[in-house]
Amino acid sequence: MYKIIGADKREYGPVTAEQLRQWIAEGRANAQTQAQAEGGTEWRPISAFPEFADLFGAAPPGTGPTTATSSAVQFSTRRSEVDIGSCISRAWKLLKGNFGGMVGASLLVIIILGGVGSVLRVLVNTAFGVPMFVRGVHGLGLIRLQWRGILVSSVWNLLMGGPLLGGLYNYYLKLIRGQPATVGDAFAGFSSAFVPLAMAHVVSGLLTGLGLLCCVIPGIYLGVAWKFTLPLVIDKRLGFWDAMELSRKTVTPQWWGLFALILLAGLISAAGLIVCCIGVLATVPIGIAAILYAYDDMLGGEGGPQPT
Repeated sequence: MYKIIGADKREYGPVTAEQLRQWIAEGRANAQTQAQAEGGTEWRPISAFPEFADLFGAAPPGTGPTTATSSAVQFSTRRSEVDIGSCISRAWKLLKGNFGGMVGASLLVIIILGGVGSVLRVLVNTAFGVPMFVRGVHGLGLIRLQWRGILVSSVWNLLMGGPLLGGLYNYYLKLIRGQPATVGDAFAGFSSAFVPLAMAHVVSGLLTGLGLLCCVIPGIYLGVAWKFTLPLVIDKRLGFWDAMELSRKTVTPQWWGLFALILLAGLISAAGLIVCCIGVLATVPIGIAAILYAYDDMLGGEGGPQPT
């Protein structure tokens, strides 16, 4: 029997060697996960136990994989088709059981991200004596006039989007896995993974935008392929590039299925605008939850510890 320390610093077990092997195979534990054998007092990396050495290429004790990339290799062995109907259905049931929390957390994050960005744009424009609305000026003309405010607002969204959205995904994933979740979990991105989340959002966003500008199709492909990047950073504690690569490699075989789910989730979210705009309070959470159910099916896993 063994006990381990998960990425959330909580103790799991005791479990049998067979169960621990299953967790390793599913990517919920890796070579450097701290473990303790029953009756022992010392915590050691799993790779230091001879009985598990074969799972890490029979590496000598203490020389098993140590980087996020090695974790990504383990996670990438999981494969699951995107079940669009199931994801939408489960998202709807999740919303019915957690309506207040999901709507409240989502609305709060949207207000902070979009609202603060809009306020910054107004303040900068005002500071430079630029009005928000100019009669007869539209499109590119208005952008040229208000470029400073637009730039500041865009920088805010780029830098804060990762931590805010990553935290919101963290909150949703806890609900999906039946774990206790509070509004504070929606802001976990600021305390646990601010830099990698910000970097993931900025880098993937800029590269996707570049792909759209170059030939549209590459941008669409990357936007879908990197859809699981932020969830991987906040959930698995991967570095931003490892998360981007793992998301791309995992999604590519199921690209069309995830693309269809994202498209449907977007249509559902947009449908809320028809009901006096109030409907988006329900439809947006459904769209987010549906995509995260696909993520959890393909890269998450229910029960047990999260990867270290």
